[in-house]
Amino acid sequence: MSAEGVSVDVAAYATALADGIEVALPSWVERVVAEIMTAWTGSVPPEVADAAQAAGHEAAAMVGPRVRALLESDIDEQRTTPLAILRGAAVAYPSGVLQAAGVPPVVRDAAAEELFPDDVYDLVPASFADVAPDLADLGLYWGASKAFEHKRRHQPKTSGGNR
Repeated sequence: MSAEGVSVDVAAYATALADGIEVALPSWVERVVAEIMTAWTGSVPPEVADAAQAAGHEAAAMVGPRVRALLESDIDEQRTTPLAILRGAAVAYPSGVLQAAGVPPVVRDAAAEELFPDDVYDLVPASFADVAPDLADLGLYWGASKAFEHKRRHQPKTSGGNR
């Protein structure tokens, strides 16, 4: 990140999180397709596994750059979060594979239906850890460093040297 005033820690964590998301997306797509498909039919047909693999790579190629662009932008310009992008965009890839395979929608609770009406397979990740366990700490570190930097930038200056 080249924006003036951005903490190196925010940039480092942002890069690590973007890298981690791009690496994790293909496996996540394959995993959630396999979980739903196995719950529905007891197995994953090879053609569905192949479609999930292709969709996972497409998700990484299409969603990964959106996440990276967000994380590379100045923190004061970020109007969403990387998790929100995953919830809104990445879920379409495994959903498309499942829909093409003829898998019916799953039963979801009323809150999930209201919050994510298009997520008929209940795939929306609640946290980064739902995408990949190693993303949990990266997301936490990025969020904390972003909050610290935001506070540093926007906290009113006080006289007398105390904050």
